[in-house]
Amino acid sequence: MPRLRSLLLCLTLASPLAAQTPDRWQPIRDSIEKQLLRVTGAAMSVAVAKDGKIIWEQGFGWANREKMIRADEHTMFSLASISKPITATGLMVLAQRGKIDLDRPTNEYLGAGKITGLAGDASGATVRRVMSHSAGLPLHYQFFYANEKDRRPPTMDETIARYGNLVTAPGETFRYSNLGYGIVDYLISRTSGQSYRDFMRKEVFLPLGLTRTSVDIGPGLEPYVAERYDRHGRPVPFYTFDHPGGSAVYSSAHDLVRFGMFHLKSHLADQRPILSDSSIDAMQRPTSPPAFGDSTVTYGLGWVHHRSEGGYPQVEHTGGMPGVATVLNLFPTERIAVVALTNGGGNPFAIAEDIAAVLLPRYADSLKVARARPQRPPTPPKFTPGAELAGTWEGTLRTWQKTLPMRMTIESDGDVKVRIGPEPKAGAPESEETQLESLVNGVTWQRPVLAGRFAGTIPTPDASWTPHSIGLELRLVGETLRGEASAQTPDTPVYFSVASYVELRKKR
Repeated sequence: MPRLRSLLLCLTLASPLAAQTPDRWQPIRDSIEKQLLRVTGAAMSVAVAKDGKIIWEQGFGWANREKMIRADEHTMFSLASISKPITATGLMVLAQRGKIDLDRPTNEYLGAGKITGLAGDASGATVRRVMSHSAGLPLHYQFFYANEKDRRPPTMDETIARYGNLVTAPGETFRYSNLGYGIVDYLISRTSGQSYRDFMRKEVFLPLGLTRTSVDIGPGLEPYVAERYDRHGRPVPFYTFDHPGGSAVYSSAHDLVRFGMFHLKSHLADQRPILSDSSIDAMQRPTSPPAFGDSTVTYGLGWVHHRSEGGYPQVEHTGGMPGVATVLNLFPTERIAVVALTNGGGNPFAIAEDIAAVLLPRYADSLKVARARPQRPPTPPKFTPGAELAGTWEGTLRTWQKTLPMRMTIESDGDVKVRIGPEPKAGAPESEETQLESLVNGVTWQRPVLAGRFAGTIPTPDASWTPHSIGLELRLVGETLRGEASAQTPDTPVYFSVASYVELRKKR
């Protein structure tokens, strides 16, 4: 029998039919391997499913260069923001059981830390709006590294009390918020009576057969986890967050494509239907105002929804943070799920497009045209304020500790200057509360949003300990400019983006 099997294998490999059958995935394999050569130590895993079956999955490169562990389709990668549709699935389990009403104010389910209505009424910050990034919460992220001695994540109540401030009115606009999904995971914990990690494992991962999926790194899964590497191929120290539901899930390409198949309603025999088809539809249905400045892109409950190349409806999420780049694309009408995950090397976004192009001819044609266009970034127009903006605006910047005076001068030539704190007295030294006037750089005006960045310090202990700049994003509402001033660190390493509320009125 062994000789017969060997003979049959040789005949198969030598047959004219086999020789003429091209491997449609080989050009993508070649592209991945070429990309990974540019970053020492990086890995990528991919998976694709169609019509309820996984038709290709494979790993490339090093999951852990130091331990000489190769990546495969079962290697677990940090998912970054693909955590959001996974966390949303957990909350929808509770909603389907009647434990949470998506249209009730989120504050009804919170504890000591409550969402604060500054730009709007907090009762309008419903669970549905928090899940669709339309409640009015700021961007927000805080990274806490294992090699830091003194910084640890605050409790969720502390984070919500400090930064759960509405910087736009509920329902007014789309504003992507990691903090919102930190709140979602906290709702899961408070409502279920279990930790977020335990609930997700028992009620989502195990019923769906996702044995290589966990919140953070589950016990016993350490050998299967890909190390995170920076763009120079150096290991990134382990880090966590104060918004786990937005960023802390790990999964393999194999598990994640199965998660995608569940959301395509493939009804796999080894997956328990934790959500009804109608609940899955509700998650994918556009809920937010148009996202990302593009009227064709909207956000549902954990999912981005838009038209892809070739006009196919696409439901997806991506992720990116130090040592992480991830893609999960669903094409519901074609019953296709595509996954591409890396630990710091390659371009998974382009690879996911290439995979879809193999299966979708119209997509392939449109993608070819799109990639042939010049890829020069658009030059923003010079900021020239009209009468509604030019002048001096005065008001306050409210941190979680205190409220400070703030003044912004918008000059007719387009220069914008900002001062935080009271006017300095002659001869008095600069302090955190009395700062020099700063020029705002990169000013843009896309009515009604004025944005830019300036040198300064937000004088709270969780921001002032390290150098940062301040990102400004204000909306003109009537005769008021309101929004956020976010203390943001550079990207080497990333520590935080934490927002304070700004409200200014023009001086007459």
